[in-house]
Amino acid sequence: MGEFDLIRRYFQRPATAGVDVGVGDDCAVLVPTPGARWLVSSDMLVEGRHFLSTVDPARLGHKALAVNLSDLAACGATPRGFTLALALPRVDEAWLASFARGLWALADASACPLIGGDTTQGPLNICITVFGEAPPGQALLRSGARVGDEIWVSGRLGDARLALEVFRGTVALDGAAFDGARVAMECPMPRLALGQALRGIATAAVDVSDGVLGDLGHILEASRVGARLDVDALPRSAVLAAQPAVVQRECLLAGGDDYEIIFTAPVGARLPDTGVALTRIGVIEAHPGLRVVDAHGAAVDHGLRSFDHFKS
Repeated sequence: MGEFDLIRRYFQRPATAGVDVGVGDDCAVLVPTPGARWLVSSDMLVEGRHFLSTVDPARLGHKALAVNLSDLAACGATPRGFTLALALPRVDEAWLASFARGLWALADASACPLIGGDTTQGPLNICITVFGEAPPGQALLRSGARVGDEIWVSGRLGDARLALEVFRGTVALDGAAFDGARVAMECPMPRLALGQALRGIATAAVDVSDGVLGDLGHILEASRVGARLDVDALPRSAVLAAQPAVVQRECLLAGGDDYEIIFTAPVGARLPDTGVALTRIGVIEAHPGLRVVDAHGAAVDHGLRSFDHFKS
């Protein structure tokens, strides 16, 4: 099978609403909503760095798109389309069919059509660029947090890192517990509805991709503020809560791969109900830096840092 046969078989569909020209030409042609602002983000997944060679290709297709949609969610954007650049060691039709199935399922559920991209031979590498839009002045950014704002997070944290530690052999879980953690690691759900509902409410937002310490740190740096973070308030599963405290804190603070949304909002703000649990985890302060405390307000000396592609 050649490159263009591969694209036609697995990745080409008729253009949808809002797309004049999709896959199959030199460029896609999108129809912008009058007055809206475009939001664009790219993420790359490299075998051995971001995912294991044994991962189910359907789950990999899902996650490849999910991690990009999570960026749109954190900015309060509505998805409009995405491109896919895919390097493959060889043409494996069974693998491609499964990968495409996972990719299309999330694309359809998120109303985010594939509009173009590229394929080539090489080490397995997946690069997706997503396009979204938001009304003028309503995109959520990292730079709007104000002193006194409360810090909130969606969903639960830490299970993805817990699953990784099982693969590394540092943690042991039974079958059902491991399956649940592995789903969190391999099939994250981008919080698109929540992000859109937070427009006009949240003062700043970021998705949790590299760990709470680093990602909340991005808000603090961009907003030029500090924060107090209650590590005991961070939401976690019963499986993670059963682990030793040192394991819990590493997974919660420095785990990453959660793809939940951390956001700030004024005290008393009426938060949206989108069916996703929201937990208050701290407060924005004037003094620079991030102070991690326990439920009693005592400082926590954790010695942890978030994931960094060139340091981790």
